[in-house]
Amino acid sequence: MTELSLDEHWMPFTANRDFKAAPRLLTQASGVTYTDIDGQQVLDGCAGMFCCNAGHGRREIADAVAKQILDLDYISNYQIASPPAFLLAERLARMMPAGMDRIFFTNSGSEGVDTALKAALAYYDAKGETRRRRFVARERSFHGGNIAGTTLGGLVNNRRVFGAEMPGVVHMRHTLLEENRFARGRPQAGAELAEDLQRIAETYGGETIAACIVEPVAGSTGVLVPPEGYLERLREICDANGILLIYDEVITGFGRLGTAFGAQAFGVAPDIMVTAKALTNGTVPMGAVAVRRGIHDAVMDAAPDGRIEFSHGYTYSGHPVAAAAALATLDIYDNEGLFERAANLSPSFLDMVFSLEGLPAVADVRGIGMLGAFELQPGKGPEVMKALFAAGLHVKFTGDAGILAPALTMTIEDMARMGDILRDVLDKA
Repeated sequence: MTELSLDEHWMPFTANRDFKAAPRLLTQASGVTYTDIDGQQVLDGCAGMFCCNAGHGRREIADAVAKQILDLDYISNYQIASPPAFLLAERLARMMPAGMDRIFFTNSGSEGVDTALKAALAYYDAKGETRRRRFVARERSFHGGNIAGTTLGGLVNNRRVFGAEMPGVVHMRHTLLEENRFARGRPQAGAELAEDLQRIAETYGGETIAACIVEPVAGSTGVLVPPEGYLERLREICDANGILLIYDEVITGFGRLGTAFGAQAFGVAPDIMVTAKALTNGTVPMGAVAVRRGIHDAVMDAAPDGRIEFSHGYTYSGHPVAAAAALATLDIYDNEGLFERAANLSPSFLDMVFSLEGLPAVADVRGIGMLGAFELQPGKGPEVMKALFAAGLHVKFTGDAGILAPALTMTIEDMARMGDILRDVLDKA
């Protein structure tokens, strides 16, 4: 490879100066393994970034994308369309909780969150409830990098620099409690934290709140699993106050919890759901927002005949190449039974994750399904991330929380190797 200049690329969510002093460059990927620029094999412990649930280098997706580029490489979905987006919308609608069968396409989870908020506002405008302009989110949440997502998000370092945030957002407390340390699966304590939503409704007026948005499992902050009864109580409070419940399932969607979506895993359905990442196995940027039919129909019915009902969208909404990638990805999930495989693999995966308990550097371990995290003693995260990579394991870190979310194709042997690397590196941290 010719000498590579690192100066021009301003990398996202990266300590750029630190990275460019000792870059970690990857050149190939296959299955659950990356190859770095020096030829070292690196086990992918996070499915890219919660994206590649079917593993890397899937020929079926590559072939579908190549064919679609040659058949029809691009068409706007403004007033014209092509079949792939309709085929994908129908397919996704069948996977959703009952009644959530209207699908709007975006290019990312960040755009999906904006779309979900605008759909909620359009719905209440159509119903004449124009005072509902407020949104409730949660501390330690992540809802993307746009202004709306930054405002909704509860990670202070993502907000600190950006003063111009969206007004009308209130935050509930997060669900990470001291008594739930080292809880495997859903913690027993903390359902009462859902009462924050009722308190906010009483403080601001439930009739002023459009929606409450949560991740079923708060992923990017370090896998905060909802306590028993928490999501159920949020649903009850939303229903009692006429508030829409939005799930951000960008991480939990497409088999991560052993079901299609977290809504099925927890048995609590939202009104609007945001998905992305593993929708195309990470190959082509795409997101999809599922909306309860009653919300969609109210917006449709409020507009005069012949008028645009929902003045929203993106240049690449429903891009035919992205749709082809997503359809091929869903075929793989179905043909290989990867959601069921994730459910079967989960006990072994969680055994591996919780084997880290007791190491001096580890302050907490959490996990559910095929999603786990280990919390390090303060300040150790950045150096441990580098040490793990040097030892042949890619782990996504947020601060001192290492997050594990391997491809659903990973074998027991792969997981054992991951555990060996983790224990060896963390034992020295």
